[in-house]
Amino acid sequence: MWAGRPSRGRYRRRMPVVVQDVPDRSRYVVLADGRQAGLLTYDRGETQIDLLHTEVDDAYAGRGLAKALVTHALDAARRDGLAVVPSCPYVAEFLRRDPSYADLVPAARRAELGLD
Repeated sequence: MWAGRPSRGRYRRRMPVVVQDVPDRSRYVVLADGRQAGLLTYDRGETQIDLLHTEVDDAYAGRGLAKALVTHALDAARRDGLAVVPSCPYVAEFLRRDPSYADLVPAARRAELGLD
């Protein structure tokens, strides 16, 4: 089944996207059409999670998978009561663009990241 609008003369098939936590490897992975298409590595402590690196395979670029990874990680941090340290530049930029998650970043770091 094809859905969506034309893209350069072709229709793009809407792909099922799933984000999973893989705690023994300290990463979230995003699956697209059942294949791993990207990851977000982290270092989790008792009270905070440091989001280290976001990566999406070039074949899946521009499909919102990095956003799905970061949103999932931030929602999980909120659910688990963890502070977020955005060491990954993509995550820091995401937080600047979506201030609804800024409260997860420790107050001392918000100004440094331009989140105030």
